[in-house]
Amino acid sequence: MLGWALIFFLLALVAAYLGFFGLAGLAATIAKVLLVVFVILLIVAGVSNAVRGRPPV
Repeated sequence: MLGWALIFFLLALVAAYLGFFGLAGLAATIAKVLLVVFVILLIVAGVSNAVRGRPPV
């Protein structure tokens, strides 16, 4: 699941680069959505590892 979170994070960075420098207006919105998805997946991965009793790697 952490792999998916990293993929979404990289996509968010690319979309942010395209959107924040005026290349595409919609890309900024996509970047914000992907950033929120990344943060949610990060929190879910952290909580699931904490519930299982695994220490952070």
